[in-house]
Amino acid sequence: MAMSTSRAASRRTILSAAAGLAAHVWVPRPAKGYTTADVASRLVQAPSGVGLSKWDLDTPALCVDLDRLEQNIATMQAAARRFGIATRPHAKTHRSADIARMQLAAGAIGLCCAKLSEAEALAAQGIDRLCMTTGNLSPTKIRRAMQLRKTSPTFIQAVDNERNARDLSDAAKEAGVTADVVLDVAVGTRSGVPPGEDALRLATLVDGLPGLTLRGLLSYDGGAQHIVGFETRKARTLANIEANAATYAAMKKAGLNTEIFSGGGTGTYNLQHLVPGFTDMQVGSYVFMDMQYLAIGRQDGHPVFDDFASSLTVVATVVNNRFPGRLTTDAGAKALTLNVPRAGVIGEPGADYSASSDEFGVITFKEGPAKTYAMGDRLELIVPHCDPVVNLYDVIYGIRKDRVERVIPVTARGKSQ
Repeated sequence: MAMSTSRAASRRTILSAAAGLAAHVWVPRPAKGYTTADVASRLVQAPSGVGLSKWDLDTPALCVDLDRLEQNIATMQAAARRFGIATRPHAKTHRSADIARMQLAAGAIGLCCAKLSEAEALAAQGIDRLCMTTGNLSPTKIRRAMQLRKTSPTFIQAVDNERNARDLSDAAKEAGVTADVVLDVAVGTRSGVPPGEDALRLATLVDGLPGLTLRGLLSYDGGAQHIVGFETRKARTLANIEANAATYAAMKKAGLNTEIFSGGGTGTYNLQHLVPGFTDMQVGSYVFMDMQYLAIGRQDGHPVFDDFASSLTVVATVVNNRFPGRLTTDAGAKALTLNVPRAGVIGEPGADYSASSDEFGVITFKEGPAKTYAMGDRLELIVPHCDPVVNLYDVIYGIRKDRVERVIPVTARGKSQ
């Protein structure tokens, strides 16, 4: 991707209204207006920008290269077919109904959601086959989950404790539905019921509760995704999942439903098929990629994990060039979230980018920049970690051949409850 100097772009929105005349006298009539929230919502759904050069966008601007995005989706689906396993991509990465539709159209069997509000936002835009991978514990969330089940009959939610299972069953009966659930079986200690007897006991309970239908289990190993070095990643992944695979086998032997055995992610997409019984992968970051994933290394030992292309970038503006060996941009922590790993400056392999300031980023150079930058020049950054970065923006500009082809609303922005 090339860098460019900012060019002034003039954009106006012209609003018009009609008035009625009757018998040469204006007769006032009731008119439906829009609240501030209505107007903001409409602007988010259809903002300006289509046709602009990405270098003319107001910055910081979150952009996705559509050619790379489409290729990443196709590459993952081809790999899944080759491995004989399905994909159930995690929508927490993009939080976009538009991108979810692309994944489903390419062959994904469903989408994962991390939070209930995220699932609600996507379902409201017509996305179905949603699986919520964390539990709903509070009475309010349980009631909302049952309402979502009513309007979205393919909705599945996770459970990892007996009290919650009974609460879900009671709420389902009260709402007049039967809720599909999967067991969240822990890999590590972050969440989930421990594998083994505890998980088998809970699965047996869920299977017998009148308001619930057991669909299987989830076993997501978040800690394995960013292990550097393929052989180390492979060994740790397969060792970590052994107890969960044994739990899956025990559930199946007991006659419990194990149609879903889901987990894994982008970092282990080419390993999950080695787990007996595994049905689908909860891949997410592969659509965008980021500096975290680029660092984990390829299967052939190459240090850069480039199985999928870096498609997500932030375009930033140089706002200060007055100090030797140092540039200041308008993309700080509020544009990039994390400062470790550092954002990557495209075209400047020797640059170090610090986003430690809220509003500003600072670039320093070990051996000087590849070009001279004036104030107002634009540059492009590979984000440190794509998931939280997307959550900062209302829209993602879909770029093809350096021009905005479409504007993609971040449907579930801020939906973290």
